[in-house]
Amino acid sequence: MRLYHEKLVNATAMVKAAHENKYAIGHFNINNLEWTKAILEAAQASNTPVILGTSEGAIKYMGGPITVVGMVNGLLEELNITVPVALHLDHGQSIEMAKKCILAGYSSVMFDGSHLPYEENLAKTKELLIFANEHEISVEAEIGSIGGEEDGVVGNGELGDPTQAAEISKTGISMLAAGIGNIHGKYPEWWTGLSFDTLQDLQASCKMPMVLHGGSGIPQDQVEKAISMGISKINVNTELQLAFRDATRKYIEAGKDLDDKTKGFDPRKLLNPGYQALKETFNELTEWFGCKGKA
Repeated sequence: MRLYHEKLVNATAMVKAAHENKYAIGHFNINNLEWTKAILEAAQASNTPVILGTSEGAIKYMGGPITVVGMVNGLLEELNITVPVALHLDHGQSIEMAKKCILAGYSSVMFDGSHLPYEENLAKTKELLIFANEHEISVEAEIGSIGGEEDGVVGNGELGDPTQAAEISKTGISMLAAGIGNIHGKYPEWWTGLSFDTLQDLQASCKMPMVLHGGSGIPQDQVEKAISMGISKINVNTELQLAFRDATRKYIEAGKDLDDKTKGFDPRKLLNPGYQALKETFNELTEWFGCKGKA
């Protein structure tokens, strides 16, 4: 039984098409109304399929999964969005949270059991798949943690194990995240790049769409090479946050928020530069990913 809005789709067909045709779907984390509206409008204007992602922290900030689903569904309807859109739980730390999001109306979920012993990760992934399949929900799993910090969970950036990739890919998941030297947040100066040898081994083992977390800040040539080797979904959060920050800072430093005549303090005006910057960043990155116009 499908509980999510008729305009939302699960991500399976999107990532399969991307994998077969050597491009990647952009997974853009949302944090509020401005984030969601900007990404949806940019996707519609460019005829680009998109995955909206919410971390557990962002879900809590926005009031809960029912609130997030209500906002997304309302925008899909009011903006007449016709491109494929999935609403995805990013780095779900428990099966309970994934189920809660599914029942609220999410069309895709990630169970991140990479912090658990592998056998427990595998067992819990299988358990979630039974529930998700009943509701036609796509599922993302992870092996080998992603470096950096995500909602309080710190990963040291362990590289994914090809043997584990081969086994977990047979469970029926739609996509697999695995550590290939990628890091959440801003990349430090000591970072040496993605491990393409690891990606090659993982892809040979799982032969399915793979996910690149920590997509913000990776050089374009490395992004394009990763896509050519099997990366079919790229997660972006920090890059959007930095673009929003820079545009908002420029507006405030110019003193426009202090202009009472134009009511520059109006939040719709105060947030507009950042809102436009989100669209510009979306358009730039989806060009890199090769998914622009693929709806």
